[in-house]
Amino acid sequence: PWRESRQTVGGSSLVDQFIAACSSNYSPSDRTSTDIDTVVIHTIQGSYGGCISWFQNCSSNVSTHYVVQSSDGEITQMLDESDIGWHAGNWSVNEASIGIEHEGYVEDGDAWYTEAMYQSSAALVADIASRNDIPIDRDHIIGHVEVSGATHTDPGSYWDWDYYMELIRNGGSIDGPGETDLDGPRAGAFVATAYSTDYGLEDKCEGTLSGQ
Repeated sequence: PWRESRQTVGGSSLVDQFIAACSSNYSPSDRTSTDIDTVVIHTIQGSYGGCISWFQNCSSNVSTHYVVQSSDGEITQMLDESDIGWHAGNWSVNEASIGIEHEGYVEDGDAWYTEAMYQSSAALVADIASRNDIPIDRDHIIGHVEVSGATHTDPGSYWDWDYYMELIRNGGSIDGPGETDLDGPRAGAFVATAYSTDYGLEDKCEGTLSGQ
């Protein structure tokens, strides 16, 4: 995976690769954490690779900072966080936000919004929020549909905001929906994954529960 020095590209250490958007599709800037207070969640209405190609197309006039793949949660960064992406359809929101695209289609979100995508995206947002002092709440982490004047509906009704926000608060890794109550005997295999939002590190342990 690509691991560009953060001294040359400002953003998350959790990304798998950096592919620059065309320079005519965003506004170069020198934003700092004091200028950024919002994360906007998008759905591509298309494929991961198609989105990356579209942001590289100099006639598209659109870009987000990150793109997340459905199948495995791979993250591609396309803009330095200091630059202003053209993604929200509202200039004041663009000026103060980080945009994240997610592979898939709003109308088929149950098929595209995978656990891998949720966890990877949530870890990314947790990292962005930590570095930019963004409150982890629904006033500051919003869907495209919630942008004032928005004409888009993404991420749509299939996006599980309650679960996603819980994941973000826990750095991107908790038990799945409906599986957080561990009171009483449990048996079977388990996998526990821990993430460091400061250093982009991951550790995992596996084992079995006897049910005793």
